[in-house]
Amino acid sequence: MEEFRRTYLRLCKEAGTEPQESLVAQLHETRSAASSVRLDLTGQSLTVESCCVLGRALQKDNLFTELVLSDCMLSEEGAKLLLSGLCSNTMVKVLDLKGNNLRGAGAEALGKLLVRNKALQRLVLEWNALGMWEDGFSIFCEGLASNSSLIQLDLRNNQINHQGAAELALALKRNSVLQHLDLRWNNMGLLGSRSLLDALQQNRTLLQLEMAGNNVPSDILKAIAQSVDHNADRTSTLRESRTRAQVLTKEIQILKEEKGRQMLGLMETIDKQRDEMGRSSRNSSIQLGQLQEALSERKSAVNSLTAKLQMTEAALTLSEQKVSNLGELLTKVKLEKTELMDRQSRDMKKQLEESVQREGKLLKEVNSLSEKNLQLKNKLEESERRCKVQQDQMFSVKQELTNSTAELKLRLAQAEERLDMEKRRSKQALEDMDSLRQKEVDHVNRHLEESERALQDRILKLEGQRLQLEEPPPPPMQEVSRVKAAMVTERAQADEDLGRVRAQVRLEEQERLSGLEEKLRGARQARDEAQGRCTQQKQTISDLQARATQHTIEMDSLRRRIDEMQQDLVGKEQEKLAEVTRVRVELQEQIGHLQAERTAQSGLKEKVAALEREMKALVSSHRDTLLDKESELSSLQERVRLREGEIQRMREDEAQRASFLHNAILTYVQGSPLTHYSPKK
Repeated sequence: MEEFRRTYLRLCKEAGTEPQESLVAQLHETRSAASSVRLDLTGQSLTVESCCVLGRALQKDNLFTELVLSDCMLSEEGAKLLLSGLCSNTMVKVLDLKGNNLRGAGAEALGKLLVRNKALQRLVLEWNALGMWEDGFSIFCEGLASNSSLIQLDLRNNQINHQGAAELALALKRNSVLQHLDLRWNNMGLLGSRSLLDALQQNRTLLQLEMAGNNVPSDILKAIAQSVDHNADRTSTLRESRTRAQVLTKEIQILKEEKGRQMLGLMETIDKQRDEMGRSSRNSSIQLGQLQEALSERKSAVNSLTAKLQMTEAALTLSEQKVSNLGELLTKVKLEKTELMDRQSRDMKKQLEESVQREGKLLKEVNSLSEKNLQLKNKLEESERRCKVQQDQMFSVKQELTNSTAELKLRLAQAEERLDMEKRRSKQALEDMDSLRQKEVDHVNRHLEESERALQDRILKLEGQRLQLEEPPPPPMQEVSRVKAAMVTERAQADEDLGRVRAQVRLEEQERLSGLEEKLRGARQARDEAQGRCTQQKQTISDLQARATQHTIEMDSLRRRIDEMQQDLVGKEQEKLAEVTRVRVELQEQIGHLQAERTAQSGLKEKVAALEREMKALVSSHRDTLLDKESELSSLQERVRLREGEIQRMREDEAQRASFLHNAILTYVQGSPLTHYSPKK
């Protein structure tokens, strides 16, 4: 506020004019009233220089939002300068120019202000004379038509006639922002009110129009009130529809976000399952490589054992040739040893063949499991694609359904509004025609009664005169004949007047009756047109209802299709569960077979231990007979011990490899991706 005061004083100094003391005092009072955003200069008689300086100060002012200049007795030049300064102001929302006697130049300045200013929302012009100058008021109306910010306009007591009302009606047809217009206590009359009523047929934003004190008929006032009420209802319905549209858009956005989150979760689970399947495939490939390496190692060990066996057999044949002369007992021991070695070699060959067969079976089972795993992957991807396609179809169907329901509701509401409006118009027209016909009939009856009453009075007067003339003593014959002749002429003239008046009354009554009949025919025609419109509206409503039923049928079919797709998904999930359980049972059976083979291997180990004990017993029983051959037998025993150590190592290696194979199969079964792909409930 202090800054505005300083700006005012500085501009006065630059312009070389003395600041107005009353204006400076008012600015000082406004400054003391805290941080006010209202500049009230009511009753200040502003000079032209003060108006010029105030206009320049208000050009770039960012403080005041309300400017009150009521009863300031502004001159035409001062008002023009002040309003030209307000053209570039962007803060003033309310401007009060009440009681300033603004005329043509002021109206032109106001029109320019409305064209250039984009921030003014309320303008008070009460007790001015804008309507006296038609050119200036037409410029003001042009500015009002092009304005896009003014909401309230007060034009009370501005001497606006029917021509100004016509200009104002043209402006209202083009304006789409103004909501409140006060035109009380002007002189618009019937023609001006009709032009405003025609303008309201195109203007859809005016919510309040005051027309009291303008010599306007009551029926036109009612029609204006009805159109304004219709605009208010329309704006309220528009606000409700906008709020509903906002709520629907928010719900759609929430649904989209939820769908996005669900899709992201689904994609994350799919990625996790793919990672787990990749890890399981890598683990299975690693395990297969390990099994192949173990198989190659076992083959190399078997080859080395066969070579060693061949070497030992050759050494034994040489030793048998050398010790052939040792005797029968030694030959028996050798035969038994060779038999035991043959048995062991056969057992080893059988075990190797069985192990090779088992490894082949395991490899086949691993290949079959990998193929089943790939088939299950393909089935899972196909089901996911179908699920995604079905979700997209459901989303599109829901969107079409919402769009169709919204469109049907909007059309139904518009049809109902049009039907109600046509009904009200037809009812109002019929009531107006009935009231007008009744008034004209009453007027004709009153006129006939008055004319008959006047004629009866005249006849009574003539009869009284005749009686008066007949009562006195008979005058001379000439005077009596003259009076009688006068009476006859007067009576004939009265009869002619009475006939002429009756004929004139009959003609007027016939003309009025013909006019009323024409109006009645027009009203009936309007009623027929309204009924035709009603039937058309009913037909459109029935069509919309049929379309709505068709849409509901389509929705039901789509819902049934979705239910069928969900049932198919449930059946596929059940098939997948059955396949997984079958694979688990097969794996458990394979594990049982492996455990049985392990028990058989333990039995073979026990048999080997029993044979070793028998060999030790035989060696101890024949130790006395072989004392003389200890030097030769020691070497043989050392070879046998070496052979037994090698066999023991081979057994331990076989047991260790079997345990490795068993552990590998167990880890493969436990880490199989089939356990991770159980269907989520």
